[in-house]
Amino acid sequence: MQVSTKAIVLTAIKYGDSSLIVRCYTEQSGSKSYLLRGVLKSKKGKLRPAYFQPLTQLEIVVSHSRKSELHSIKEARISHAYETIFSDYTKQSISFFIAEMLANTVREEEGNQALFAYLETSLKWLDLHSHVANFHLVFLLKLTKYLGFYPGEYTQDDCYFNMVEGSFTNEVFLGECLEGDDLLLLKNALGIKFDTANELALHVKSRQRLLEIILRYFEMHLMGFKRPKSMNVLKKLFN
Repeated sequence: MQVSTKAIVLTAIKYGDSSLIVRCYTEQSGSKSYLLRGVLKSKKGKLRPAYFQPLTQLEIVVSHSRKSELHSIKEARISHAYETIFSDYTKQSISFFIAEMLANTVREEEGNQALFAYLETSLKWLDLHSHVANFHLVFLLKLTKYLGFYPGEYTQDDCYFNMVEGSFTNEVFLGECLEGDDLLLLKNALGIKFDTANELALHVKSRQRLLEIILRYFEMHLMGFKRPKSMNVLKKLFN
């Protein structure tokens, strides 16, 4: 069955000498993997290797098979050309990290137009703005809304955050929780928009600690979640 859909590239892995296995998050069908035979050697084909860099936004015509987990892309074109993400080292490093996170977290093979729209607009924001040191933190916290475990509402009196339940409380309980400075870090980050993310005045250690808290939260709520290897690059980048 042929489908025309928007897609965001998550990963591209070389297969053999001339082919790629590409995983995309598509607007119509969720997460899908595609085998692009001979794309690395083709000079006149409709598909170009440059189209399949992480987080590239595409319009694709695909054929989805019911008998295989690997599908095929018939046509592809850039639906939104980034101005800075692939040329700015900081943004490129952030994009690799985000792509790796998305590959680990958005696995459903069903369309979710709200999630796709969030990814699409967030990446365009990253491309067009220069103050992006906190972008990945805000991005991940907002992503939990679409994955179903966004932290609950809190009051200033709440002294703990229950990592398992995703809720704030002022009652002592047994289990993994945040309190003190860690709790304050999370409270200050929740509700922040991309346009005001730069107002999060985080020192290097605070930014790294908040990222650690967020990744631990993902680990506790997503079965089989793996920490991105590119996290070390981010640590060095913002050190």
